[in-house]
Amino acid sequence: MPVSKSYESQIFVIRFTKICDFVMVNFDLCFRHSPLFAAIVDETCICCDINTVWREYLGLPATDDAVSYPFEALFNRQNDTALTRQITHVIQNGAAMNGRAVSLCRQESEQSDGATAGLQGMLSAWRVKQAGGMRYYALLVFTETSEYSRAVAKLKQLQKTHELILNAVGEGIYGVDARGNTTFVNEAATQILGWRAEDVIGKSLHDIHHHSYPDGRPYPSSECPIYRAFTDGDIHRGDDEFFWRTDGTPVPVEYTSTPIRENGELKGAVVVYRDITERRKNEQQREAAYLEIKKLKELLERERDYLRDEINITANFGEIIGESQALMRTLAQIEAVARTSTSVLILGESGVGKEMIARAIHANSSRADKPLVKVNCASVPKELFESEFFGHVRGSFTGAHRDRVGRLHLADGGTLFLDEVGEIPLDLQGKLLRALQEQEFERVGDDKTIKVDVRIVAATNRDLKAEVEAGRFRMDLYYRLSIFPVEVPPLRQRIDDIGPLAMQFLKNICQEFGREPLKLTRQQLDQLSSYDWPGNIRELKNIIERAVILTNGQRLRLDLAMPDHIRRNRPAGQLSAKPVEKTKLLTDADFREQEKMNMIAVLKSTNWRISGADGAAELLGVKPSTLAYRMKIFRINKADYL
Repeated sequence: MPVSKSYESQIFVIRFTKICDFVMVNFDLCFRHSPLFAAIVDETCICCDINTVWREYLGLPATDDAVSYPFEALFNRQNDTALTRQITHVIQNGAAMNGRAVSLCRQESEQSDGATAGLQGMLSAWRVKQAGGMRYYALLVFTETSEYSRAVAKLKQLQKTHELILNAVGEGIYGVDARGNTTFVNEAATQILGWRAEDVIGKSLHDIHHHSYPDGRPYPSSECPIYRAFTDGDIHRGDDEFFWRTDGTPVPVEYTSTPIRENGELKGAVVVYRDITERRKNEQQREAAYLEIKKLKELLERERDYLRDEINITANFGEIIGESQALMRTLAQIEAVARTSTSVLILGESGVGKEMIARAIHANSSRADKPLVKVNCASVPKELFESEFFGHVRGSFTGAHRDRVGRLHLADGGTLFLDEVGEIPLDLQGKLLRALQEQEFERVGDDKTIKVDVRIVAATNRDLKAEVEAGRFRMDLYYRLSIFPVEVPPLRQRIDDIGPLAMQFLKNICQEFGREPLKLTRQQLDQLSSYDWPGNIRELKNIIERAVILTNGQRLRLDLAMPDHIRRNRPAGQLSAKPVEKTKLLTDADFREQEKMNMIAVLKSTNWRISGADGAAELLGVKPSTLAYRMKIFRINKADYL
């Protein structure tokens, strides 16, 4: 049997009514128990209903009963006609009102102080219609923003504080996201590199100031340790890289790139860096100072070694002693050449004091305040010749455990004394000649050329001309060294100097051995003067030292120290070539006293005029400087004899 249309209509009405009842029940539940402030307002702006939250705030009973509450009484500004018109417009025209700032009235219990300001928030309104009814209402929803505003204000204050802290830090700070784009830059970073925040925010940090190596080669971001921090999650540090300024100049930096994680996921990194230009500069200065100190230390060590070898010579020989005509000629040559930079070749037999002549030349030159460096060419092994003269760098050959300064370098600005120069092997003479001519050389194992300013003084007991003719000495080296030859006479040609030399040696040796002073008798002086001294001054010193060692009492046992053939060939009482009568023997003190008295007599006769025609020096047959020196030795002062 077919169903009539009237029946279907009835079924539809029943179902629709149930749906409406369900909707109304659920709307009522949502409205009543909403955590937001909600109210229903009719076209006369009277609140028909207020939800539980708003009722509690107003101090009204928490029931489901309808109310009749003035719309204006809900808000702080009760005479706000604009708000009233807006609500009326919503009801009449259906246009929603969203987010209008309002202030609720305070609870009655809180209005005793006369204040009416309450919660701050946003008010929204929509037109609604009750099911089955014909009237329209406005649904009001108030959202409190006081706590939100306070939270936002607190967040902004916290953000500002953090920015102030970061900007106060002296190091540059960048924030980058997981793609390498800049998210933050502090003021120090701008001061160091010149890039402003607007220049880098949102852009690739690496592309802006880490794009190239200092030499201009591209620096791929895939090789950048800063970027690896937000891919491998490790902290990366470095102090050997550069960032680029806005003007295109590199800045050496020390940096730390620390990854940033959120819920275990890498989100980016923070880069903290500082400009280490000054530190690099200080390190370079320290390194340069260290190298200079090391160089000076090596030079001082070498000078110390040389001076140790020379102390004995200086103590034993002292100044050049003697007044013989042969020695005077040599001293005149020294005086003539010392002030120049000419190379000098000192010629003489072994033991005549060639080194003392070299010292005298150096001491009277303009280089006297610079080192005098000695090389005994006869003692330098052939395989170490270059190292000895030019120096070497560590590792240049087996046994080269440290850098060594060569003698040429050590003598820079001073004088290089080549003793026994005739002993240099022929195949090595060419290397020395080049260095002397060019005044430059390279250390063994080094390709850096070192320039020096060195004066050469050479000495030999060989006949270099004969060596050149025999092909054992280079002619060009000979002429380079012998610009000014100086002949040093052997001791047998300086008979008058034997006594003063012997007495000076005796004094020094007694002091060295800690003995009471000993004296030479006239007979012993004559014995020394009659010997031909093949070993020259060195032999004389050795004999005096041997005599002191053999002496037990106060009488010097020179007889025991003289060579055996001298003692065998001379009978007792015939030790002197010019025997002196016993009645005329003088002690050394007597001899010196007579010399002093004779000098005083001559000075008085010339009215104490030392130099010039008929001066005391001329009458005594000595140079004025020699006489002045002797007056100083004997402590002869004019004022004591007037």
